[in-house]
Amino acid sequence: MNKPRLNLTVAASGWRKDLPAAETIGTDVFALVAARLKDRLQTELPLSANLQLADDAAVQILNKEFRGLDKPTNILSFAHLDDPDFAPLPDDQTFDLGDMIMALETLRREAQIQNISLHDHFCHLLVHGLLHLYGFDHQTDAEAQIMEQLEIDILRQMNIKNPYEE
Repeated sequence: MNKPRLNLTVAASGWRKDLPAAETIGTDVFALVAARLKDRLQTELPLSANLQLADDAAVQILNKEFRGLDKPTNILSFAHLDDPDFAPLPDDQTFDLGDMIMALETLRREAQIQNISLHDHFCHLLVHGLLHLYGFDHQTDAEAQIMEQLEIDILRQMNIKNPYEE
């Protein structure tokens, strides 16, 4: 399997100060998720995904437009698999899973409330967002249980404790 490519864009300056290794961390997280779910997509194409590291204001605009919620959230995922017109073309070089955008201030606030490092919370949210790009959801209890267990298992590989533990 080819190493997946995370196309990372830093759109809010605080990210470089708070998490300077975000690109390396993100690439490693994506590799773990891709390895865990290597058979899910049934493609031999190398995978790619896009992550924008933004601020609350940018995420709030998208959250309002696409989810009808006029407030920031930690991460938004826009899976290409959810688009009925999406199909990787035979001559494409990669299978692009979709786009994610993460909000720095929300990430900071949640990490502080949960008393965890910014690194660990970033990893958790990225795993969560990537799982959405792979088609997982948490609309029902059964879906949430499957998705949360995957998150826990992948984070354990990074020595990050279960984010759902009290």
